[in-house]
Amino acid sequence: MTNAPHDPTDPADPDSESYREPLNHSTEELLSSAVEALGGTRRDGQIRMAGAVTKALDSQRHLAVQAGTGTGKSLAYLVPAIRHAHNTGSTVVVSTATLALQRQLVQRDLPRLVDALEPIMQRKPTFAIMKGRSNYLCLNKVARAESLAEAESGLFEETEATGLGSQVARLYDWADETDTGDREDLDRGVSDLAWRQVSVTANECLGATRCPHGADCFAEAARHAAAQVDVVVTNHALLAIDAVSQATILPEHSAVIIDEAHELDGRITSVSTAELTARGLKMAANRVKALGANGKETRLSEQADEFNILLDEYSPGRWVDLPDDAKSQLSSLADTVEDIKSTISRAPDNEQAQDPEKYAERQNLTNHLGSIVETIARLLDVFATGDPAAHEDVVWLDHDSRNGANTLAVAPLSISEMLHDNLFAEQTVVLTSATLALGGRFDAMAAQWGLPQRTWDSLDVGTPFDPAKSGILYTAAGLPQPGRDGLAPATLDELRQLITAAGGRTLGLFSSRRAAQQAAEELRPKLPFEVFLQGEDSIGALVDKFSKQENSCLFGTLTLWQGVDVPGPACSLVVIDRIPFPRPDNPLMQARTEAAKAAGRNGFMEVSATHAALLMAQGAGRLLRATNDRGVVAVLDPRLETKRYGGFLRASMPPFWSTTRLETVLAALRRLVDSR
Repeated sequence: MTNAPHDPTDPADPDSESYREPLNHSTEELLSSAVEALGGTRRDGQIRMAGAVTKALDSQRHLAVQAGTGTGKSLAYLVPAIRHAHNTGSTVVVSTATLALQRQLVQRDLPRLVDALEPIMQRKPTFAIMKGRSNYLCLNKVARAESLAEAESGLFEETEATGLGSQVARLYDWADETDTGDREDLDRGVSDLAWRQVSVTANECLGATRCPHGADCFAEAARHAAAQVDVVVTNHALLAIDAVSQATILPEHSAVIIDEAHELDGRITSVSTAELTARGLKMAANRVKALGANGKETRLSEQADEFNILLDEYSPGRWVDLPDDAKSQLSSLADTVEDIKSTISRAPDNEQAQDPEKYAERQNLTNHLGSIVETIARLLDVFATGDPAAHEDVVWLDHDSRNGANTLAVAPLSISEMLHDNLFAEQTVVLTSATLALGGRFDAMAAQWGLPQRTWDSLDVGTPFDPAKSGILYTAAGLPQPGRDGLAPATLDELRQLITAAGGRTLGLFSSRRAAQQAAEELRPKLPFEVFLQGEDSIGALVDKFSKQENSCLFGTLTLWQGVDVPGPACSLVVIDRIPFPRPDNPLMQARTEAAKAAGRNGFMEVSATHAALLMAQGAGRLLRATNDRGVVAVLDPRLETKRYGGFLRASMPPFWSTTRLETVLAALRRLVDSR
């Protein structure tokens, strides 16, 4: 048998130029190959989005893309990301809001995609995951677990301490077995309190070169694995730390793709928030005792008690000025912590060689005390000017009525300037989510992020569903306006009618835990359907029960407004009890509203209405999760119809067919039940 002559123009020939130079493949060609290999179908929205992402990466212009459920947006940005990484020899960072989506991308989407693309690419695309250090078990802290547990034993009730000790012991055993040290790989979960006993934050970390266990560090191993890959999957929190800190966290990269971009503001604000508590100060005092603090820990413990007594005198809420007694205590506290830090930082001769674990604890605690000093300095700096309108940070007092603990917190007034300077100025950024065009425009989110003017483009690729034919938006215009006294009897009665007509199959999204509980308690005796309530089991377990018991109901609060995916007949009715404006006593929202007003803008629309629009869009998005889904979104708040801002909120939601007639909706729900 003779071989056919070599044809260098034949793309099927392994020696052809096009085969050896696969980087010339267009995004659409790569996407088509991937979709075919994965057994998917062509989606116009997915193709449009992939083309726009490619153009953005090639032209180095920022891009905001709204892609509804069913678009297949993960492939629409992963394929261009891989192509760009191959073309440029660089790394593309993909950031998500949640560890759950991180897991989905790394464990499901990317492995299948790289296998699909490998046959037509020069090499197999590579990827890695990066999380914050606190997600990994710290071997140094494990080595010190016994002494740490002893030092902190006085801070917990006996039963709490016993449970904590048991969990820490299990984590200690796991440390000898795990290959990753990743909390997600732990078979049975542990409490956050237990995990903190065996993990460290970035500020507490000694650094691989100084840590006696640096060579085996799980976090460092993950970081090394992420070096020089095509795609690094991280989360918004780590992205924020990398963008604003002086330390280089993420590997060198040319572009960032931000999925779940509607959560960017909240996640970065959370990361940038610092807190000062009496409990934290007392824990620090207990830890320094074993490190030769020369009795200074007693003074710190006393000051912690004095600090808590001081905060008890003030009502929770925003501080627009700093009381003299608080200023004096904070300054004195900073001096004490700085003094202790200076004292314990001086290790005895040969401690590093003779007792490396104790030396590491000394370095760790020194870093922790430094963070406390920085937090106090930040609190004091806010009030360096007497004009609240000039404050770049917001300070507030929070009181936990369950345990009487006080927390003094400080957070940035806005993240826009931070992202403008440290993210958008450094690399090309693509932002995507199912809900970005609030009120039909991208401007509100762009301003929130700090996207530089005239540097970005936008695209709404829609959804493969037809909301106008598949869903109804019902506004209960005849109900009383929501008040502070819980759900009105008329509201509960209408909710009962809607659920009955839907045959159960209801996801109830409530603005407060109190409202969800009231609805569950009052409707359970009146409905022939099971009503699951958030808090009675884990979210995952409740959603699983709801999806499998077709005639059941699930009631809950903000956790359920986003991320719940129940396609099919199990969810035919989504009920929103009231427009989810932020609480009027939310200090950060208050400050942002006042800042907008001071700048001559509409504070209510910029802050409260935008916040509500985002949640309304997310909540309404729970209805249509598959092409055959049908149903109703019922808003039991007449303000959606009667108030001027109602149009802005409705324009943020999917374009359902709208009505205010209850009988029309009840009849539609009954027909839907009869058709099944």
